[in-house]
Order: sequence, then C-alpha cells, then structure tokens
Amino acid sequence: MSKRPQDETTNPRKQPRLAMSTPKSTIALGLEGSANKLGIGLIRHTPGQPAEVLSNIRHTFVSPPGEGFLPKDVALHHRSWIVPLIKRALSESGTKVADIDCICYTKGPGMGAPLQSVAVAARALSLLWKKPLVGVNHCVGHIEMGREITGADNPVVLYVSGGNTQVIAYAAQRYRIFGEALDIAVGNCLDRFARTLQISNDPAPGYNIEQMAKLGKNLLDLPYTVKGMDCSFSGILASVDQLANQLLTGKPKPLMNVEGTEVVTREDLCFTLQETVFSMLVEITERAMAHVGSSQVLIVGGVGCNERLQEMMGLMARDRGGSVYATDERFCIDNGIMIAHAGLLAHKQGFETTLEESTCTQRFRTDEVLVNWRD
Repeated sequence: MSKRPQDETTNPRKQPRLAMSTPKSTIALGLEGSANKLGIGLIRHTPGQPAEVLSNIRHTFVSPPGEGFLPKDVALHHRSWIVPLIKRALSESGTKVADIDCICYTKGPGMGAPLQSVAVAARALSLLWKKPLVGVNHCVGHIEMGREITGADNPVVLYVSGGNTQVIAYAAQRYRIFGEALDIAVGNCLDRFARTLQISNDPAPGYNIEQMAKLGKNLLDLPYTVKGMDCSFSGILASVDQLANQLLTGKPKPLMNVEGTEVVTREDLCFTLQETVFSMLVEITERAMAHVGSSQVLIVGGVGCNERLQEMMGLMARDRGGSVYATDERFCIDNGIMIAHAGLLAHKQGFETTLEESTCTQRFRTDEVLVNWRD
C-alpha cells in the first residue's frame, strides 16, 4: 500500500506517490494423459480476474470398432505426440518458456503406462527448463475447471467418465465422496457396450451411443442397481449384452419390445441403456443434494457432455428449485488445461512435487487431496 505524502507545509520537498504495482500473473503448463487422450494446456491466472485459457489442445488414440485400447499402445501414442503438441501449444499461445511458472502433470488416477509416459515428459521438462513440478489429481482437475468455467459456487458434483463415477461435495478443504460406482464406471459401461454392437470409437464410443439413442423409442427392462448412495453397472452391462446378442443373432427368437409389437433395433438398446444408467445417476445426485442442502449440480467428466444426461439432471434440479452447470467437450473431456488450472491453484498455495515424489499412481482418491485454495 502506498504511503501518504507528507504535508508540504512541514516538508517543502514534495513527496512522490508510489506507483500501484500491477498484480503479477502466473502461467502453468498442464500435461494430461491418464487414458487415451493426450491433452496439453496453458493457463494464466491474474489476481482479481477470471483464468485465461492460452492454449488447450489434445490428440486422441482411437482403436478400431469392437476393440478397446491397450495401455502399452496408448503410452506409445502419448510418447509420439507429446513433444509436437507442447511445441504447438507454446507457438499458438505466444508463450515463452521463461513465462511459465510451473509444470503440472496428472499424477493419477488412470492407466499406468500412459500416466508414466506423461510423468516422464513432465520430469524432463522440469529439469530442462528448471521449473517446479506439480502433481495433480485428475478428478480434482475436472472439478476445479468446471467450477471456473461455469461459475458454480458450491455445487454437488457428479463426476462421470470412462474410469470414474462419483458424487462429490466440498467440506473442510476436501472434496468428499458421497457415492460412487461399486464396480465399473458408467463411461466404461457405455464404451464396452459400444464394442458389443461394433460401434465406431471415432470420435468416441459414448458420443456415438448418444447419437444412436436419440433415434431409439422402445424402452426395455434392465436391472436398476442403486445401493444407498452407490450404484453398480456390471450387471446392467451383462444384461444389455445378452439383449444385443439376441438382437444380432435372432436366437432363440427375434428381440421384441415389451408389448411384443415391434422388433427392437440397435438404437433402442442404446436408448434403453442410457435411460437406465442416467436415471440411477440422477437419483444418487438428488439424494446428495438433499443431504448437504445444495441447489446446484455441476456435471464434469467425459460423460458429462451427454445432452440427455444434462437434460435429465436439469429436470430433477428444477423440481428442487435448483440449477445444473455443465461444460462443453473442450473442458468436460480429458484435457491439459484442467491439469494446469488445478496445479496452478495448488502451486500458488506453496505446493510443489519434488523430483523424487514425481511418480504416478493408478489409484488416487479424490478425497486424498488437500484443497487449501478454498475456504
């Protein structure tokens, strides 16, 4: 704060005012590679202003229809693309290495080999550029990016992706998990069903299921497995796979709708699966809202892009006098900017990952992270 100038009657030499200092901005480079998407992001934080996205690019490993992706193949993809993407991000944003304050990378959770390939690149850049490292929890990255983009104040968070399904609320500098999938994640359920129907993985199997579901009209019976605040998707997947096999083979008889009046289509099965699993997610989210007394829902993660899920959640929230917040594919699908943003928040609180601790882990719980940048 500038000093008050002395009165000219007591000091004839006029005292100059000290110039107000411009708030210092900080820039982080974020590297995300926990699954089949490699994301590179550059973000700038300036005190008192919204975060500024300088660059947010990614490249996706796409496997053939009917197949998933092996960790070793994804890791090779990440190693092949990470240097060109970093160079492109720096060039497009006009950012110099000297401008970067820290290098943030996904520490976990995720697939082991892809995580390791990105962690190696982060360590190499840290040593080469002499910049501090910040290991970031992937789930916290999604949440903080969602809060920043949407402006959601203190929402219940539904985190839905290929590897995670969690209902989360903030309390006492932790993101507390109120409910989660007991077996496979909802995104994994959708992806595996896409393989059963030989649906293309380009641009993403879940996206293609969503488009097919829009053409479906016959709702079939599937198990509905909600256990308190938790849910289970493996039994649903097994059941819908059986229906798909009957549809594809016509054995023991053609698959018909509940009334027995129409032959079921592939689109009907996609519609049925979506309606069932999304209803389960809406139920446990509403229960969490009632428990914590929140009127806001923030949907994050790759499955959060699904327009039908957003619509169903919106109907529930409006009935409660609340609202739903969601982002588009730039920020809900795995990306480097969310890692840069969450990492920079932690870095400004003095957090740094030493070189010896710059490992990665496939299991990294959301509630393990100290969120000391929030009240």
